[in-house]
Amino acid sequence: MSSDTEATPVRLASPSTLDQRDTGAGAPFRESVFDVSDATVTYDGSPAVQGVSLEIHRNQITAIIGPSGCGKSTFIRCFNRLNDLIPSARVLGRFMYHGEDLYGAGVDPVEVRKRVGMVFQKPNPFPKSIYDNVAFGARVLGMKENLDARVERALEQAALWDEVKDRLKKGALSLSGGQQQRLCIARALATEPEVILMDEPASALDPIATTRIEDLMHELKREYTILIVTHNMQQAARVADMTAFFSVERGAEGQRHGILVEYDRTDKIFTQPADKRTEDYVTGRFG
Repeated sequence: MSSDTEATPVRLASPSTLDQRDTGAGAPFRESVFDVSDATVTYDGSPAVQGVSLEIHRNQITAIIGPSGCGKSTFIRCFNRLNDLIPSARVLGRFMYHGEDLYGAGVDPVEVRKRVGMVFQKPNPFPKSIYDNVAFGARVLGMKENLDARVERALEQAALWDEVKDRLKKGALSLSGGQQQRLCIARALATEPEVILMDEPASALDPIATTRIEDLMHELKREYTILIVTHNMQQAARVADMTAFFSVERGAEGQRHGILVEYDRTDKIFTQPADKRTEDYVTGRFG
């Protein structure tokens, strides 16, 4: 799919303030933020991910696990339309965000990326000051009112304020790796997204810094919905409410593409998976 960038941008609906409500059946209803149906991503016509359908719920952490090459990063980049920036990529199926198609005609990708922030595998601070790094996205989007307070709140949410409040004008590259990654999280938070995508956010960090990022995710899910791609199954088990297991399948012509094998509560995925392929992966017999 491709959006009509010349059309008047469609404003995405604001999310509901309700997180859970009583359904009368004894279990809470959890609001769906994304409803994905039959999602397929191709590069030059060859599928990288095919036929994925799932729902992402508000104020939960959803982990995407699976072997290398199964399309985890490709899939997560669909949620804020980063694959639009790859000329050979094409996204098929539906990515519904609060009932609106993210790839519908007239939907502005910039507005999507404002609502859905991204933190990448390796910390990527800009060669600017700590302050200017956090303020960057807000400035680009014209969110310049009360910028000092916005920067402070984002750094506090990222559990970094106390460590940097006395050196905001210092270069961001002087921070440690773990601090740089939390700075990048603060940069994403400064634009007030609803959803945060994290693609292997701790893979380049030491165990102590990794623990801090995981603790931070638990704090952030009170206000945000989080999707995380991780190769670390222990990390998925520690932080995620829901887990999606992707694997690789061969097509009729022998080409490899990613598929969703199983999606369920994290405890069930790791203790009582419904699919033998999931069991083999989480027990180390495959992948």
